[in-house]
Amino acid sequence: MKSTANASQPHLTSIFQKVEQQIELPKREYKEVIKQIRTQLLELQFQAQELDIPVIILIGGLDGAGRGDALNLMMEFLDPRYINIHNLWSPTDEEQQRPLYWKYWRAMPAKGEIGVFFHGWYRDPLHDYAEGRLPQPDFERKMRYVARLEKMLVDDGALVMKFWFHLTSEAQKERVKEHKKNPGSGFIVTSEEVERVKHYNQIVTAAARGIAITNTTEAPWFLIDAYEWRYRNVQFLGSLAEGLEEAIARASTPPVTSPSRTLSLGHFPNTASILDSVDLSASLDNRDYQKVLKKQQHRLGKIAWKALEEGVSSIAVFEGWDAAGKGGTIRRMVHALDARLFKVISTSGPTDEEKRHHYLWRFWRHVPRAGFVTIYDRSWYGRVLVERVEGFASTDEWERAYQEINDFEYQLARHGIVVVKFWMHISKDEQLRRFEERQATPWKQHKITDEDWRNREKWDSYQRAVDDMVARTSTTLAPWHILPANSKKLARVEAIRHFVDAIEMRLKGELKT
Repeated sequence: MKSTANASQPHLTSIFQKVEQQIELPKREYKEVIKQIRTQLLELQFQAQELDIPVIILIGGLDGAGRGDALNLMMEFLDPRYINIHNLWSPTDEEQQRPLYWKYWRAMPAKGEIGVFFHGWYRDPLHDYAEGRLPQPDFERKMRYVARLEKMLVDDGALVMKFWFHLTSEAQKERVKEHKKNPGSGFIVTSEEVERVKHYNQIVTAAARGIAITNTTEAPWFLIDAYEWRYRNVQFLGSLAEGLEEAIARASTPPVTSPSRTLSLGHFPNTASILDSVDLSASLDNRDYQKVLKKQQHRLGKIAWKALEEGVSSIAVFEGWDAAGKGGTIRRMVHALDARLFKVISTSGPTDEEKRHHYLWRFWRHVPRAGFVTIYDRSWYGRVLVERVEGFASTDEWERAYQEINDFEYQLARHGIVVVKFWMHISKDEQLRRFEERQATPWKQHKITDEDWRNREKWDSYQRAVDDMVARTSTTLAPWHILPANSKKLARVEAIRHFVDAIEMRLKGELKT
């Protein structure tokens, strides 16, 4: 096994020295302590449930350290109806066709529930780094992303606890040898695990480096001395109880709200808006429109099949003013696609189930598999648009959402998914004209609501929000395209053209991932 993890770095591996004491807990003392912990844990689980705290537990560590036994005891002590254990070792075909974190987001616990991840999002990068398949800079980049992911979950109210079950090299060898001799113990030793035992130093050094980067105040690591099973169980379950107590105390304390801002970050009075630079006078006459539309639809239909053959997925995000023509543009786009190749997600207010998860959860669920297309009619940008302007999200929530969204789109693009985002821009006068037309046309009246009129009154606030959104989330990997949509015809063909161009660039290898 070639390794990029240097096993001769005492400043990294020394973090495990305090859990290499091989402490043994007397049987009588264990019975007394574990009885108290059992009663405490069940009560804490119910309190966390009442307070809608999602609990995320990641179980890591060395083979032979008794992680499964400790987890089984936890399940015996708690109400298993509200716990889901996820062993995501071998990716399914469905998972391999999507970004790595898709499978984890699908499994995230709802508020009040507990989700346990065996290894979780640490397993692959840690083993790849230890075994020489992942260079150190890439490993550290992945760990920094993991730290941001965990902070995002904690900021949303989750409790994230990570446990590393540790053994010395000698103890691990003895443990695995014992299990091989006694297969009836319930522990099956695989050839892969035997191989990892041979490379203890590389794995421990990689783990130490990963823990050093991701051991944060928000999501700390707990190092468990797994030499003796009684002491191991008390450490694990006792630490879990302490973590639950702290999370319950935080959730029971009224939050300190940040003062509201009258101006968004980076926006100052009399500063020209990004949207003001858009030429809304541009248009297409009907003859040119029909010709150009047919051409762009033909390009889209053709390249969609090519993308399917090559396993290249794509996402189109449509945002814009009310009555800007998002629906009409999407209809012209999907008209060119085979119905088996795409899915349109129309985003409205979250359902009760969606409210019980992080706001990105419902969007992760719809990430397309290899070669397919997902079109979002409104999207995750609601957090920094309508939720910001209408006060549905706190200042802290929508301000940190820019980085959360950039990280989300980065994961999509790094997987090779084409991400193209459209803001459909119209003038305030044109919106009024379309509102009045809808009210006067019987078959269009369903398109106009009291909420549309209320939103119109906050035009300036929404424009500031759009400026910040474009400035802070238009990236090389996932750019914004502001479409002049006073002319519906022009906006439609431009949206399809930009989308096809991006897919073509990806197929040619010209689009960065």
